[in-house]
This record gives sequence, C-alpha cells and structure tokens, in this order.
Amino acid sequence: MDGQLIDTVAWVRIEGGRILCARPRGKDVFYIPGGKREGTETDLETLVREIEEELTVALLPETVAHVGTYEAVHAPAERLVVRMSCYTADYHGTLAASSEIEEMAWFSYADRALVPPVDQLLFDDLVDAGRLR
Repeated sequence: MDGQLIDTVAWVRIEGGRILCARPRGKDVFYIPGGKREGTETDLETLVREIEEELTVALLPETVAHVGTYEAVHAPAERLVVRMSCYTADYHGTLAASSEIEEMAWFSYADRALVPPVDQLLFDDLVDAGRLR
C-alpha cells in the first residue's frame, strides 16, 4: 500500500441489538468509539484511554476481548486506509459524552450508512453473527 495507514482501536458495546456510536465535536459522522494510539501504547492502553476520554467510563481490562480487525479505504483520493482493531469490554461508571463528543447514539444495522467504511465492515460481521439487529 502506498497510501497512509491510520491505525485505530475501537470499543464494541452492544446492548439490545444496537451498537454504541459517537459523533465527535465538529464532525457530521458517527464512529465506533475509540481512536489512535499515542507513541508506543498497546491496543489495550489506547482503548482504555480513548474510552475514558470520550465517554467518561473506565473499561475493565480483564474483560477486554478482541472481536476483529478491519481495514477499509477512507479517502480514496488521498489513498488513506483506516485499520480498526475492535474489542468488547465491560465498564464501570455512567456513559456520558465528554467535551470531545457532541452526541452518542445506539445504532442498528439500518444505520450502517451513517458510519465510515471501516465501521460498516464491523456492522456486517455483527449482523451476520446475530449480534446486531
């Protein structure tokens, strides 16, 4: 690949057949919560930090489980590819949008078109597994 790779981790939180998504301030697109690693952070360190920053809850590291890793072209003109390593995890605290997040929403498969291409791949796998309605 001669383009740029953006390496991210994401928290897959499903309740009642819907997945938690968040829309960052200043953006018009919803994403699976998570983000990019800083320096030499592991996936787990990145996931815990990002979710606390975005949704004000603490993930329980001992419950983290890998769901899958997905890659998709995000901006073809810029040859930008996003890799998203997805994990489930339990948490403690109350989910709330932080100052970084404009809005949280619970999406079903019908909302697939509202998320970026890499997130859509996760939606496809979750619906195929019967976890997303």
